[in-house]
Amino acid sequence: MRDVLVLCPQARDRNFVHAAALGERYRIHFVGADLDLLTSFDPVAFLAACMTLPADGVVGTKDRSALLAALLAERRGLPGPSTAALIACQHKVRSRSLQRTVVGRAVPGFAVANERRDFRPPFPPPWFAKPVVGRLSQGVRRLDGLAELELLPDTDGYGSSYADIAELAGLPRGEVGGYLIEELAAGMEVTLEGYVHEGRVRVIGITDSVKYPGTNSFERFEYPSALPPERQAELAELTRRVLPALGFDGGFFNVEFLVPEQGPTTLIEVNGRIASQFSPLVRAVHGRSTYDALFALACGEDPDWEERPPTGVAVSYVLRTFSDGFVESVPEPQEGVEILVRPGLRLSQQGLNDVESYRLAIVYEAAETREEALRRGRERAAALPFRLQRAPLRTA
Repeated sequence: MRDVLVLCPQARDRNFVHAAALGERYRIHFVGADLDLLTSFDPVAFLAACMTLPADGVVGTKDRSALLAALLAERRGLPGPSTAALIACQHKVRSRSLQRTVVGRAVPGFAVANERRDFRPPFPPPWFAKPVVGRLSQGVRRLDGLAELELLPDTDGYGSSYADIAELAGLPRGEVGGYLIEELAAGMEVTLEGYVHEGRVRVIGITDSVKYPGTNSFERFEYPSALPPERQAELAELTRRVLPALGFDGGFFNVEFLVPEQGPTTLIEVNGRIASQFSPLVRAVHGRSTYDALFALACGEDPDWEERPPTGVAVSYVLRTFSDGFVESVPEPQEGVEILVRPGLRLSQQGLNDVESYRLAIVYEAAETREEALRRGRERAAALPFRLQRAPLRTA
């Protein structure tokens, strides 16, 4: 059996690895705590402690833990993406610049907001602002004019904690802060997931991202995509050009796109890691966990993912509230549900949230049809007995 280190695991890593029975094929070592739950972290000491652990492969499933895994793999001569490739994915300015060299038509105009109040993007509003390094949709917002641009808040503490790790990979701390300002693009948002092994880009599938009406907050993710085959082929071709340009090999990735009804696709971003939230969806539809393929890659093996027609549709439904509140109680743990908050704190004091809403839970459901999977997800989410003070729920 191979030894695999899972660095700084999140709760779903443990749950999904157990659900896929990967402990029967690997000796799995969960090392450290979820970085999003820590107030301080010493990457130098952490990596030093990992140097003596038995390992044939090492993985991380969030941006910072994936970069830690790349650092450790390089130091120990283990398979995996290079730290340079991870930085090329995670640092949005570098990533956009490299993307532009191979898929220029799919990359919107962009500029980096400096600290001077006289900064003006070289293209008219509306704009889309996102932290130069970030996670999920935190800090991402639409800007309709100069007044909103000038009032952009400082990015949160994530950039500083990311810089502590990225500096070990050669990224200067001064390049981590600030915002990327982009031309606003429109279309259906989707995520293509796959992996690269020995230079060969393999596509696993495409997931549709659907937002709550009138907001920029995700309501659900549906797999497989409802896009027509020709559009899916277009996304696969863009992906096969972008990943080599970023120098990415030996790991899982996911690429986010905006696909309009007519006209060219816009590439949103490339993530050099597994899309962990989608793993139960892929497993429900294809019968194989993406964590299985991730572990194989980490050990230098070809996952040899078999392309087969999907069986049914799976949904990851995100229950949110659009106003802050104090959490009095949360539901008991149950299969197919991730509870994302804990009692005794306000929503604004916990969780990873966007600028409009607060996540409460994620519900995973599958069915023969898209409509039935969505109905089950919505009903189950609405029935979860959260008790919040002055925070009405929104489930549709």
